[in-house]
Amino acid sequence: RNGDSLINRERMASLERCLVSVLFLLLAYFPSRRDVFQADLDLILRGLLKEEGFRTVNGENSVAIGFGSSVDVFADALHLFRKLRIKPPSEGKHYDIISSSKQLAESFAYFFEYGAASERFVSSEELFQKWVSTGRMLNLSREAIGGNAPVMAKRFAMEGWQVVLGAKMRQKTVKQLHDSIKLTNSSSEITRDDIHLVLEYDLGSSWGRFTSPRANRYIIHNDHSNMLLETLDPFIESVKSYNPSLVVIGGLQMLDNFPLDLELRTRKLKRLQELLASLPLSTKVHFEMASFSEERFMQDLLSYVLPYADSIGMNEQELANLHSLLEYGNITIVSDSNPRVATSLDQLRGLYRGMSERKRPGERALTRIHLHTLAYQAILISKHSDWRNMHGAVAKASLTANRHVCASTWIDTSHARLILDDSFSVSTEPGSHRMPLIQSSPVSCWNEGSAKICVAPVLVCTTVHQTAGGGDNISAAGLVLQL
Repeated sequence: RNGDSLINRERMASLERCLVSVLFLLLAYFPSRRDVFQADLDLILRGLLKEEGFRTVNGENSVAIGFGSSVDVFADALHLFRKLRIKPPSEGKHYDIISSSKQLAESFAYFFEYGAASERFVSSEELFQKWVSTGRMLNLSREAIGGNAPVMAKRFAMEGWQVVLGAKMRQKTVKQLHDSIKLTNSSSEITRDDIHLVLEYDLGSSWGRFTSPRANRYIIHNDHSNMLLETLDPFIESVKSYNPSLVVIGGLQMLDNFPLDLELRTRKLKRLQELLASLPLSTKVHFEMASFSEERFMQDLLSYVLPYADSIGMNEQELANLHSLLEYGNITIVSDSNPRVATSLDQLRGLYRGMSERKRPGERALTRIHLHTLAYQAILISKHSDWRNMHGAVAKASLTANRHVCASTWIDTSHARLILDDSFSVSTEPGSHRMPLIQSSPVSCWNEGSAKICVAPVLVCTTVHQTAGGGDNISAAGLVLQL
């Protein structure tokens, strides 16, 4: 028996050696799944770069961008809460205005759970300054010029456009601007910049019972200057004398849920409406959406601003919000942070159709919508409009998403992932056509009635350096190739 046992052990050992040899041969012959996946990402990257490179930016173009500016203090949200001894709540809760540490915790948790970006006003200057001071002391905290208008202005300037910026800031801050950016307001009398505290978090971050489904940010501020649109009148005068190719309006979320006299706010919006209505049709108007939570203000935007925009840019939360208002007469505070392409395209169509049906004499037709999401970029244009370079624009927007979040002009696919499936349905309607993702030619475009739609995958950055300002950079990058 001992002899038989020894023979069996030798046979088993011999079999194991054979299996190991076969396994090594297979591994040597077949590439690993990671290598195959890496090759797929490289192929998609080459396809996107090819589309971007085919088109050139018109360096003769100019843009006027409003409104507002800030100095953004970036801090890790969960690290800051530990320093401030702010504990996670049992439930998240929506607040229009933050007035205590408890409300900050509940409001943050509400959006953190959905991975949704948000921006809220803090009513107490003393409390806000305490939070900012603590944030500045954290390791890896940093500061940069912020606000929708300055961030978009920087991107346009980097792409070779001449820029007029409707903002006011200290002379020290002005020196950080690109040379081709001109301010509408004198900086000599400005003694302080408005501060915004940007609380960032990563994909999968956990806080109490809450887990983030994606990397994003929650912004708080005690900003009164931008909320009063103090740069509006100088901006109007500059636009009239500058005659830009494009006017971009953003930053109006600063008026959302702010304790401002409603009549004053309406007067400000009507002044803006007068400017937009007076522009020649040769000057395009783009409106950049933001996180709005006040239904009345959204209705005001539908009355005074959106009817005079040729183009709108937004993320998936903002699209769902505006679509809901048009279709159902109410707004949505949060929605799916990673919606299916089919769902988003249906909402784009609904928005395009709804704005067309609302159009009155003297108003502009909405001819372009740019949706920027974590997983993909989508642009819809009217086929009868003069927006050009659809393929290049959606590809450039996709590449800019990775470049901004990774804080690098070089895209490293070993630090990227693909969320978009290998095919997607163009609508949630039964029997809708499925569009394959062709890796060597990743931009998908097709015609639908009076519209043309293009979709491109995003190589999602996995080494997140920044999320704030992503939408502004992406929208500006898409626009520079379409004019």
